[in-house]
Amino acid sequence: MARTESTMLPLGTPAPTFTLTDAVTNKKVKLSDVRGTKGTVVMFICNHCPFVKHVNEELVRICNDYRVLGFGFVAINSNDITRYPEDSPEEMWRTARRLSYPFPYLFDETQEVAKSYRAACTPDFYLFDADLKLVYRGQLDNSRPGNGIPVNGRDLREAMDNILNNNPQRKDQKPSIGCNIKWKNQLS
Repeated sequence: MARTESTMLPLGTPAPTFTLTDAVTNKKVKLSDVRGTKGTVVMFICNHCPFVKHVNEELVRICNDYRVLGFGFVAINSNDITRYPEDSPEEMWRTARRLSYPFPYLFDETQEVAKSYRAACTPDFYLFDADLKLVYRGQLDNSRPGNGIPVNGRDLREAMDNILNNNPQRKDQKPSIGCNIKWKNQLS
């Protein structure tokens, strides 16, 4: 399985706006629709990636734990569905329903949103504060498929806790590692 790291968008970057279709409701969703009063988590995921499958249950737990505390959540799939039909909106709908995603699961057909976030892999995580400034980007935790470390969302949870407790964010943020985003007109 290929391993690609996050590009680590610079901290302080304003959240790029978007309007994308939710694969579950078939409605348009904007960044302002998912924005939380305390912060907003933007996740780039897909259906077929083993790294995403490895953390899916924790994504649901984190959202359920933190949305009641004022955090907004959204997941975006930007993969080329011509070459990866398992990431199509129909399959996104099935995945979101099967796993009871408590967040919108949006399809970035043009891949422009992934490019604006400089997303590189799935999963890739971005946490913005109440002013939509980037305060955390990188890994969910140290767990990877097959490494024996339990999935607990430690890094992302710590970053959200830092917002809640008005604590500074860690400077040594680790990049996420996962499958590369499947760009259109790209061989890998």
